[in-house]
Amino acid sequence: MENTFIDRTFRDSEGKIVIAQMPNLPLSVGIVATLLTLIITTGQINLGLQLVAFGSLFTWAWQELFQGVNYFRRALGLIGLVGIIAWALQ
Repeated sequence: MENTFIDRTFRDSEGKIVIAQMPNLPLSVGIVATLLTLIITTGQINLGLQLVAFGSLFTWAWQELFQGVNYFRRALGLIGLVGIIAWALQ
């Protein structure tokens, strides 16, 4: 198989195209915690949920950035990392 930029961007080491995959644990926890912050909007529980959401989404983005299977997944991790840091700085 020819190793073009498009191949490195969208294919994994086995040659399969990988754009989306099942959410891993940090992403699942981050999504659930974020949704719960929309339901529980005040108090210590909300603060705890915000911290859990930030920490788990940060972990997911960091893992994608440095261990992503292709350039697309790594770019997704970078965009996610910048996005959650900007969200936290609001």
